[in-house]
Amino acid sequence: MRLILGAALAVLLLAACSKELSVEQQIIATLRNMEYAAEEGQHLEFMSYIADSFGAQQGSMDRREFHRFMIFQINQNRRLQAQFFPIYVEDQKDGLASAHFRLLVTGGAGLLPESGQLFEVDTSWLRDGGDWQLINANWEPVRLPDLPRPSS
Repeated sequence: MRLILGAALAVLLLAACSKELSVEQQIIATLRNMEYAAEEGQHLEFMSYIADSFGAQQGSMDRREFHRFMIFQINQNRRLQAQFFPIYVEDQKDGLASAHFRLLVTGGAGLLPESGQLFEVDTSWLRDGGDWQLINANWEPVRLPDLPRPSS
């Protein structure tokens, strides 16, 4: 009983000493949660981070269309994976933030990916209570230079 009480007290002390996560840490954690949900095929969990007022691709896609897009991607790729490359977050104050990153998305039916694309992504976020909601996203494929082919 003493051990349990001591452990509970230690947890309470650690919680009291811990600082609230920065806006950058919160946004990155939200992106990681979205990544996990997408990779696990949990489209409803993924969409729980998307604001009702969401818009994408310069206003050409609303939340409902984006949800359909995500379901299509998940259904097309039994194994969908995403990898973020440096995530830069800017706290714009008053419950607004933006994040810019590169995202490598790969997919396929088996262990090895059959397709992949690197994207440049700009996002806007709104704090809703204690959570961050994605309110805008724009992405475009990154064009990589052709590699020289070995001579025969």
